[in-house]
Amino acid sequence: MANKRALKKNVNLICDELYIDFIAASLYGNTHDDKILANILETIDKMQSNTLSRISHPEPGMSKGKYFKDLKKQFKTSVLEIADQISNL
Repeated sequence: MANKRALKKNVNLICDELYIDFIAASLYGNTHDDKILANILETIDKMQSNTLSRISHPEPGMSKGKYFKDLKKQFKTSVLEIADQISNL
């Protein structure tokens, strides 16, 4: 398992890439509905802050290996869902 600092850095890099992809898709895509665009931005922001918070404060009672493995799995699933939403713009 990587240390928390490296994990946080990777989460921030991935979220930055999602923001960049979102901006490009919103500028060149066909969707101009502000509610949909705002919802995607809000989803990215919430996912990033939730994940960083969960990295900083792991749940007591779970082994660290299992906790971080589950955290990475949930993060990956969220990223793929958001990437699908962005690609549909």
